[in-house]
Amino acid sequence: MSRWRHLTGLGFAVLSLVLLQPQAAWAEPGVPNPPNQLITDTGEGKVSAADIDFAKKVKLAGLWEIPAGEMAQDKSGDTRIQQIGKDIAAQHVVLDQMVTAAAKKLDIELPSKPNSDQQGWLGEMRAAEGKDFDQIYIDRLRAAHGKIFPAIATIRTSTRNDTIRKLAQRANQFVMTHLTLLESSGIVDFAALPTAPPPTTAQAVTTNTGNSTTALSTAGSNQQTSSMSTPLVVGVVVASFGVAFLVTRRMWPSSPRRRRYNR
Repeated sequence: MSRWRHLTGLGFAVLSLVLLQPQAAWAEPGVPNPPNQLITDTGEGKVSAADIDFAKKVKLAGLWEIPAGEMAQDKSGDTRIQQIGKDIAAQHVVLDQMVTAAAKKLDIELPSKPNSDQQGWLGEMRAAEGKDFDQIYIDRLRAAHGKIFPAIATIRTSTRNDTIRKLAQRANQFVMTHLTLLESSGIVDFAALPTAPPPTTAQAVTTNTGNSTTALSTAGSNQQTSSMSTPLVVGVVVASFGVAFLVTRRMWPSSPRRRRYNR
């Protein structure tokens, strides 16, 4: 009997945690790597001009980030920056092999040297020393990785070619890893980052039903969905706890019946 009372008390504590602090009650799930083996790599599908440009961008990234990482290992006095440079350079060697293989399969001509901007960034690093080098290295690479995201998203969702599609997916995984490594340096000035543009005003979605026309705001529907989610979760939790309580109540031993004495 005492054990069931303790379990009931624990259940009420969990319920209170869900109601008062739902973000603490639900553990954040792990973020898995996308299953690359599910994407074919046969070279099938039309290759667009955007696909070719994307492959060249991936190649260009390796052409300057590999020597930049090597400089980080030689010029930085910070062991963390040295390790970041080593990891990013090594991973770009792998990514470079991927894009080279894709280009060979699709007959794409890749650049052989960094572009003018990238050469300028490498020049800044060669001229810098100590903490100045560390800051330039982290800032330039993080900015470059931040700019490649839109290109990856566009190609990943629009390309007709499976080889380019897989390259975009793999490139995205590398970029996410590199951003995390760069930010682990502890010297990224987040307050100085460029501000994202404000979201555009929600446009009304018009649906025609017979002769009548109904305008539905996409923003409004999203807000309704969001506002309904929390009560729904709470309701499910309360209902589940109620069922569990009834089931466990039946398992409690019944109190002894009073004996009746006939006088």
